[in-house]
Amino acid sequence: MLDQGFVEKNRTRIESALKMRGDRFNLKEIDLLIDRRRNLQKERDDKKAQSNQLSAKIGQLFQSKGDPADIEVAKSQSAELKKEIQALDHRFDDIDQELKEKLLYLPNVLHESVCQGNSEEDNVEIMTWGEPTAPVKKPKEHDDLAIALGLLDIERASKISGSRYSFLRGVGARMERALVNLMLDMHREAGYQEMSPPLMVHDLAMIGTGQLPKFAEDAFRVEETGSYLIPTAEVPVTNFFHNEILSESELPHRFTAYTPCFRKEAGSYGKDTKGLIRQHQFHKVELVQFVHPSQSYEALEELSGQAQKVLEALKLPYRKISLCSGDIGFTAAKTYDLEVWLPGQGKYREISSCSNFEDFQARRANIRFKSSESKKNDFVHTLNGSGLAVGRTWLAILENYQREDGSIKVPDVLVPYMGGIQEIQGQD
Repeated sequence: MLDQGFVEKNRTRIESALKMRGDRFNLKEIDLLIDRRRNLQKERDDKKAQSNQLSAKIGQLFQSKGDPADIEVAKSQSAELKKEIQALDHRFDDIDQELKEKLLYLPNVLHESVCQGNSEEDNVEIMTWGEPTAPVKKPKEHDDLAIALGLLDIERASKISGSRYSFLRGVGARMERALVNLMLDMHREAGYQEMSPPLMVHDLAMIGTGQLPKFAEDAFRVEETGSYLIPTAEVPVTNFFHNEILSESELPHRFTAYTPCFRKEAGSYGKDTKGLIRQHQFHKVELVQFVHPSQSYEALEELSGQAQKVLEALKLPYRKISLCSGDIGFTAAKTYDLEVWLPGQGKYREISSCSNFEDFQARRANIRFKSSESKKNDFVHTLNGSGLAVGRTWLAILENYQREDGSIKVPDVLVPYMGGIQEIQGQD
């Protein structure tokens, strides 16, 4: 959360970022609440000063054995002041809470390198890798290939769970597991510590990473406990250091985690209803970093580069784009998307989103470090990205490695993880 102090010190930057984003957040409401809070603070402080003076006066009257009537008057005035202070305390707390709640809806300030734009059409391509070609004359989409090979069953999943769920079967399920192991091994070897986090979290964790309160409609909430199924491992892993002060010498912390993820996809009605592109439950390997503020943009290049290495190891063509101001997420200061080539669809589709949040999440989750430079407890910078979305990697392999006879070649780097299986020819 961008707190009152940050807003007051960075007003021009915030206004510029809101304009670039096309966000209608009303800063005047924040100004009004800040003024009311400040005025209440002054009034309360003045009353407390009066109360202290009156208490001293009462003490002097008792010490000098003053007129009992004067003592009673002073005591009555003191009692009345305490009631007034108590009422001011309640009003101050109400205004303070309202201010904090409104600030939770204020998006992050954009990094200066983020370009102006209104939608994904204005995103900037940074680079491409591999040739976006068709492996066969008439490439099929992943679901047609997978269903024909007996790897995927969507109809039976919808029978027991509803739409946007699926069964992976046999070699299909095995390839999903192989991809998870490949990704985790690659990230661990690159210096990321593997974690296995909880799949349910409290609302404080969802607030910490920015899913709540703005995106509550996308989250699955467990009513009995008030907990949430995680939309991504970013939530529990980023909150691993919730409300902690880290040692500067410990930084950076780099974690990787594989988890199922759960999203309602409330804003995607009618989009990608075919196949595995947009599911309520999907699997992902996540990368999370906690770094010194001076190193966070170097870390963004490293983190996105780590996700790129997985695509390159699998020899999947992709492109890297920098999101424009109108397409970037609520919590991000800067984001790179990696988009894998899908010959069945004849276009690139997102497979990883890598973001630097600067201190936005750290402020919300109160994650700080002892700074040798400022001699204060400063906020860390947090980053995260998919390394990769497992289901989308799975379907990208099917589309890019399909053969004319309908079989699928297994990428060389994946063969050892598949027990030596080099091709998928179908199953009952």
